[in-house]
Amino acid sequence: MRNKWIALLAMTGVLTFLSGCTEVNQEITEDSTGFWNEYIVFPLSQTLQFFADSTNGSYGLSIIIVTIIIRLVLLPLNVKQLKSSKAMQEIQPQLQELRSKYSSKDAQSQQKLQQETMQLFQKNGVNPLAGCLPIIVQMPVLIGFYHAIMRTETIQTHDFLWLQLGTADPFLAILTAATTFLQQKLMMAGGAAMQNPQMQMMLYIMPLMIGTFAFFFPSALALYWIVGNIVMILQTLFIRKPMMKDTTGGAAK
Repeated sequence: MRNKWIALLAMTGVLTFLSGCTEVNQEITEDSTGFWNEYIVFPLSQTLQFFADSTNGSYGLSIIIVTIIIRLVLLPLNVKQLKSSKAMQEIQPQLQELRSKYSSKDAQSQQKLQQETMQLFQKNGVNPLAGCLPIIVQMPVLIGFYHAIMRTETIQTHDFLWLQLGTADPFLAILTAATTFLQQKLMMAGGAAMQNPQMQMMLYIMPLMIGTFAFFFPSALALYWIVGNIVMILQTLFIRKPMMKDTTGGAAK
């Protein structure tokens, strides 16, 4: 759990730093230099421009299309995360035995509980940090989207539905937090996380953090996050259910 907090704080720090770093107010062009500009921001800007041109100039539809593509690319990570959740569910009886065995709150018992829990994870191929991996991997894309939006003038001034894509929208921020919560809850459902008070706390902290970002960031970025969450929710429903059925069936046998 400590490692999860370190990862969360690191992500927040990187996001805060890069979202406010130099050049954010400079237009992105093919002449922009530096690794960040040449290989992340400019390609994303061009990709958004390409799909906008293909949809009669709709940058909102462009963001939706690119988000779906990115989520499909990240699908293997999502599957890995779901498999880890399934493995965690399967070892719940053994975890409960360890907690009962080392129920004492003294330092020695708690240290022994941690050691044997990690051994159990390793033996069954469970990675307790797998849930963070998709978020960490997509952070550069999220920050790149922020720069592409802020530094592409046509996106800044474009409307989509009721949105001004270059400015924040309170309703979208609330929707961002809500879909993040739902997506995380589905990922945790039936696993060890739902029985862990610390993990349950993370279930609420992450949506609040992302929703807070969305209150200040351009609505185009919130649109990216919401569409990404919806795709993840659908992926989870279609991929996770067969996995959990297999688990239930195995237990019944």
